[in-house]
Amino acid sequence: MKKIELLAPAGNLEKLKMAILFGADAVYIGGQRFGLRASADNFSPEDMKQGVDFAHERGCKVYVAVNIIPHNQDLIGLPEYIQQLDSLGADAVIVSDPGVFTMVRSTAPGMEIHISTQANNTNYLSAKFWYGLGAKRVVVARELSFEEISEMAALTPEELDIEAFIHGAMCISYSGRCLLSNYMTGRDSNKGACSHPCRWKYSLVEEKRPGEYYPVYEDERGTYIFNSKDLCMIEHIPQLIAAGIFSFKIEGRMKSSFYVATVVSAYRKAIDAYMSDPENYTFDPQWLVELSKASHREYTTGFYFNKTTEKDQIYHTSSYIREYDFVGMVLEYDKETGIAKIEQRNRMIVGDEIEVVIPRKDYFIQTIEAMKNEEGESIRTAPHAQMTVYMPMKQEVLPFTILRKK
Repeated sequence: MKKIELLAPAGNLEKLKMAILFGADAVYIGGQRFGLRASADNFSPEDMKQGVDFAHERGCKVYVAVNIIPHNQDLIGLPEYIQQLDSLGADAVIVSDPGVFTMVRSTAPGMEIHISTQANNTNYLSAKFWYGLGAKRVVVARELSFEEISEMAALTPEELDIEAFIHGAMCISYSGRCLLSNYMTGRDSNKGACSHPCRWKYSLVEEKRPGEYYPVYEDERGTYIFNSKDLCMIEHIPQLIAAGIFSFKIEGRMKSSFYVATVVSAYRKAIDAYMSDPENYTFDPQWLVELSKASHREYTTGFYFNKTTEKDQIYHTSSYIREYDFVGMVLEYDKETGIAKIEQRNRMIVGDEIEVVIPRKDYFIQTIEAMKNEEGESIRTAPHAQMTVYMPMKQEVLPFTILRKK
């Protein structure tokens, strides 16, 4: 059976390392220009080099998003940027615009090209078109069903990889091509500056009755307001594979390191369980429990089984469900003393019960029995942002181990 790729978002170097250590086969990142997540930390050339080396040393790949929909002025500096990505060892670029595609082909002929979901890939002829021009992969639009993806895989060359989103935030616009942010705030989604107005709360005002706000509801005629549930396909790994999807993509370059590690870890376990014994595979509900420990909205299966309905929208809030805090990350561990050096991320207190999540292993639970600061003084709480503390661990841990608290 063809190996499935688990593709994770990485908004900065720490998230890249987290994603790979917790089980991603590849990550997608953005540089400081030409990508669709301008508000993410993104990668300087120096960080990108570090990230590419870190990934390659562990047999993983790095794809760089160059997927803006550019105007003329946005093309300034693009050839030099593509050459830089090539020299840094990026494994592929993700593009949506035919002009950018042409520029990559002429500037870095050996660079692998993936066609972004922003290019609205909804049919097999479109996929074959891009393959004929030299694309290695097509990221299908989120609006496709299992049936449509299966047909696309069957009617396109076997050498063309099919990539699809399997987890994370959904967009209310067609494959993410949205003008709402531009209209409301002057920030262009198609250049990476989306202000996410689809998550705002809206009411209706009649022009002759200013100040009287009427709530907007959904009825059988369709959806009016925009706040979608989050996609979650962890219960449907066999169907994803059967549809011919090669790369399982997790959304979230703006999400936290904790989110990336938690989601990647759960999908890694589910994929590995299926691939090791497809005939006897059963879904483990604990994987879904793990996903719920990362910040998320209510879950949906999107368009995979049928077109979305009012059940796939959230009308009462735009807030996330957040039941766990990321309180610390292990920097070092001394096997002789059993003491871990930890960078604090949220408030933790002696006596707290925490879950200790080790990369590629099951978590364990322990109580914080003691903590010391860098001067060796006993402390009851770690109140300062990202302060270094030392604490005894019940089991051996590794760097990048996560401490979380309910």
